[in-house]
Amino acid sequence: MTDIRPSRRITGIGTVLAFVYAVMALASTGRSFVQIASRFEQAPVPYLLSAAAAVVYILATIALLLSRSRAWYRVAWIAVLFELVGVIIVGTLSLAAPDVFHADATVWSQYGSGYVWIPLVLPLAGIWYLASQRNEEKR
Repeated sequence: MTDIRPSRRITGIGTVLAFVYAVMALASTGRSFVQIASRFEQAPVPYLLSAAAAVVYILATIALLLSRSRAWYRVAWIAVLFELVGVIIVGTLSLAAPDVFHADATVWSQYGSGYVWIPLVLPLAGIWYLASQRNEEKR
């Protein structure tokens, strides 16, 4: 039995949010692919973190688009919170130890400054959106 209930489709800010997540998914997937394929030995941990960021953005995009389902709503929360924690941890490490961590090597480095801080703002917008949708047919 499916968990999807009849509800309104994702509209407005939810559509914009899913679109931005999709753009970030494409950008981070491309970046991590090039990094891993061409110079993995230079900074394997940061490059793998870029790949992890890409997976999180892909998952968040899908989960936000399907968030009217209780299960996907939960997945969206997990993805968005994981992204926020990742941005904070990786951003802090990239500033605290740039020589060791290769500060420019990941999507989340320096709190996403290479992406105009979208990686830092995006999960906050995602949290706001998901919290605002909590009472709409999620019980």
